[in-house]
Amino acid sequence: MHEGWLYIKRATCAKRFNFAHQHLTQRKQPKMDFSKINLFRAVLLVLAASAMFACVPQRKMLYLQQEADKNAQTHFENERALSYLVQPGDNLIIRVVSLDEKMSALFNPMDRTQNYGLSDQTVFLNSYTVDERGQIDFPLAGKIFVQNLTTEQIKERIKEVLDQYLKETVIIVKLVNFNLTVLGEVKRPGQYKVYQTEINIFEAIAMSGDLTEFADRSEVMIVRQTKKGSEIITVNMEKASILSSDYYYLKPNDIIYVRPLKIKQFGFATFPYSLIFTTISTALLLINFFSK
Repeated sequence: MHEGWLYIKRATCAKRFNFAHQHLTQRKQPKMDFSKINLFRAVLLVLAASAMFACVPQRKMLYLQQEADKNAQTHFENERALSYLVQPGDNLIIRVVSLDEKMSALFNPMDRTQNYGLSDQTVFLNSYTVDERGQIDFPLAGKIFVQNLTTEQIKERIKEVLDQYLKETVIIVKLVNFNLTVLGEVKRPGQYKVYQTEINIFEAIAMSGDLTEFADRSEVMIVRQTKKGSEIITVNMEKASILSSDYYYLKPNDIIYVRPLKIKQFGFATFPYSLIFTTISTALLLINFFSK
């Protein structure tokens, strides 16, 4: 009796095992959707290619480029006169140093405020403005014509007049309104005061923190004041030939405008490694998800 019951139990278990095995073998295995995988791969390649071509090429970031030649030019002549010629509307600071303290005080009113420091406003208010006729009104000397003269020439002209009244004098003449404005694709755009007699375009760009990666170095615009208004000059800072350009040295009140490259709308300054790695990771997760 016991053996018969054991036989029936074993037979029932065998039937259940055979049924489960048959059901599992007949079940269809999931197929991987290769079309979706190929689609994600294509999208990934497109993103990588777009990022690569959207980067600013190195040749667009270099200054003073020349042809790759052993005999490349290393000397550039620039015969332009460096000394600025004073024009109507300019402001001059003129100091007269003399042994006579009373006369020195007459010519140098700013000396009374030196203990409190000199601001740009104080210097401007105590300067001599060149009028429309190209003259300044100087104490004792009266009207002095200074238009189209350098500061050195103005100093000699004033000294000739004052030598009639003072002996052993030293004349100092400086241009007050030597300002430059730098705009566009620079790191620190703004207006800068120049405390030197000459400055070139590279020094002006350095004052503004250098150009950005998206700056168009091949078309840098200089807006310059003229007697009839203003003129716009375009210079190429990519080429070394700018060193011999008539516009290499700047003039007071010049405006420098650096245009952006067209690629700035959708480009990258450097290769976007983080973006590519993020895209790859996301694509791999999606492929793994849809392949299940």
